Amino acid sequence: MNLRTVTQLGIALLTAMSGTVWAETVKVSLDAVETDLIIDNAGNKQSMWTYSGTVPGPVIRVTEGDVVEFTLHNSADNEQSHSIDFHAAIVDVLDEFASVNPGEQKSFTFAANHPGVFIYHCGSDSMAEHISRGMYGVIIVDPAAGYSETFPRPDREYVLVQGDLFAEGTSAEDRAMGKDWTNALVNGKVFHYDPVHDSNASLTLEAEPGERVRIFFVNAMINEAAAFHPIAGIWERVWDNGNPKNVRYGLQTVEVPPAHGMVFDLVPPADRPTNNALVDHRMRHALRGAITVLMTYEGVAPEKGKSELIIR
Repeated sequence: MNLRTVTQLGIALLTAMSGTVWAETVKVSLDAVETDLIIDNAGNKQSMWTYSGTVPGPVIRVTEGDVVEFTLHNSADNEQSHSIDFHAAIVDVLDEFASVNPGEQKSFTFAANHPGVFIYHCGSDSMAEHISRGMYGVIIVDPAAGYSETFPRPDREYVLVQGDLFAEGTSAEDRAMGKDWTNALVNGKVFHYDPVHDSNASLTLEAEPGERVRIFFVNAMINEAAAFHPIAGIWERVWDNGNPKNVRYGLQTVEVPPAHGMVFDLVPPADRPTNNALVDHRMRHALRGAITVLMTYEGVAPEKGKSELIIR
């Protein structure tokens, strides 16, 4: 046994004896990128504003109590000023969340002291335009206490972020008023994981029969709530804001307000393969892209829902 192993065992023993949870400092860096992105399964593109070139931006995952050292870079090639608003942070909106001009960067630090699933988004003027063009993402703050009887360990985890798509060229004012809205995006695409309603779709969520599937759901739409429902299933448990203390059981449809997140567990039948459609039950949203298919069958690749929380 080497010195490093002995030291790690000693720290683990002291932690267990004292009940202390060791916080970490997590360095996170994102780039504001204005680019054209594919917004549907047919390969059509639209001008989007993004964090690090994707919609949604990268998933950030930390543990309750961790300190996040964050830096936002705004490329000199961009035309717009950009910023970031972490809903998991308690800071000064006029300081940490201030806009960053093209060619500049801004760094700040915050403590992730509240467990849950939170949106981050751009807060620069016009906020409605920046968010609806794709400047949003997810930060998951895992509870320091870990899993428990009321917050069990899942077998698979997926992140679903529902956003807006407006017609190209829609003004900031019209976006804010909901004019020229065309589609709902799920992880950046219309019908992203729904080959039933879009023959061009090639991806679904996957799990083994009987597995506990956890969905980290964030509503990034700027005006409207999402009525999240698992067709052919019931949410076994739901945690409002993703906080283990906010648990509810056996729900059919759950309202998720704009700029809010929840954690949903679904446990499909263990005795046979099944399919679910995870849908925004507002038909306006569902029929314009907000349907996600979950397939359960024997032999699902073990890395599905584990190595990648967002399927690109």
